[in-house]
Amino acid sequence: MKTFVGIDVAKAHVDLYDTITETHLQFENHSEGISRCTDYLLALDTELIVMESTGGYETMLAVALQSAKLPVAIINPRRARDFGRAVGRLAKTDRIDAMLLANYAATIKPPERPLGDRKSRQMKALVARRHQLLQMRSAEKNRLEHSHDKAIAQSVTAVIKIFDRELNKIEKQLQTIISASTELSQKVKALISVPGIAEITATMLVTEVPELGQLNRRQIAALIGVAPVNRDSGSFRGKRMTGGGRRRVRARLFMPTLVACHHNPVLKAFYQRLQEQGKSKMTALVAAMRKMLTILNTMLAKNELWTPKRT
Repeated sequence: MKTFVGIDVAKAHVDLYDTITETHLQFENHSEGISRCTDYLLALDTELIVMESTGGYETMLAVALQSAKLPVAIINPRRARDFGRAVGRLAKTDRIDAMLLANYAATIKPPERPLGDRKSRQMKALVARRHQLLQMRSAEKNRLEHSHDKAIAQSVTAVIKIFDRELNKIEKQLQTIISASTELSQKVKALISVPGIAEITATMLVTEVPELGQLNRRQIAALIGVAPVNRDSGSFRGKRMTGGGRRRVRARLFMPTLVACHHNPVLKAFYQRLQEQGKSKMTALVAAMRKMLTILNTMLAKNELWTPKRT
C-alpha cells in the first residue's frame, strides 16, 4: 500500500506522520535532522508528502526531499485549516497538524509543485526582497512629505538613498541571472515585448509563475485568482467573484495591467468595450488582467513575441 505523509514544520523541528505505520516522528530542522528525515521517507513507499508554506522554514526540507526524488506538495495553510474544520479537527498541536496534513494528502491529493532549481529560488528571493524594499522606500517617501524639521528630512532622504542603492544592486543581480540562462532570457524577451510589461514584471512572472506557458487559459486564470467563481444556490444567482490563487502575483500585476489598459491597443480596446457595456472600472480591470495573462500564457507556450493583431 502507498503511504501518505504529513509534515508540520516549525523553526526548530519538524513533526512527521505517515498513514501506514501511523507513527509520529520528530526531526530537528537543520541539515543533520533533515538528512535523517529524508532517509526515513526514502525507506517508505511514499505516494505524497504534504507540508504547509511557513514563510521559509520549510524550504530546506522541501529542497532536500525533492532532490531525493520524493513527491512533495507545499500547500497554503488556510487549506489545511479549512480541511481540519471540515473533518471536525479543532484541536491544534504539532503532532495533530502532521496527522491532519497526512489525511489531507490521502484525501485531496494536491499536485506536486517543484520549488525549482537554485537559480529559480535565488530569483524568487531577490524579487521578494525588491518588493520589500519598494514598500519601505514608499513609506519613507510618505514620511518625507510630512517632515517639516530639516534634520528629520535629511535623515529620511539618506534612508531613501540607501533603499535606492540596494534596489539597484538587486536589479543588477536579477539581470545577471537572467542573462546567464537562455531559457529565462527568451521568456523575459517575449514578455517585455507586450506593451505594459516592464522587465521587472517579466522577471516576477517567470519567477513566481513558472507554470506560465504550460497551462491552458482557464487553469492559468484560476492559478492567479482572476477567474470568476459562481455563487449560485437554487434559484438564487449570486454575483461572480474572483479571488484565491496567488494573491501576491495578482497584486503586482495591478499596475502593469492599468498601464496596459492605456497603452496596449488590444487591452485598451477590450477595457473600453467592457466599460461601455456598463462594467465597473475594477471589474473591467480584472477582466483585462485575465486577458493579459491569457495572452502571455499563449505567447510563452508558442515561444513567440507580441503581435498587435491579437484579439
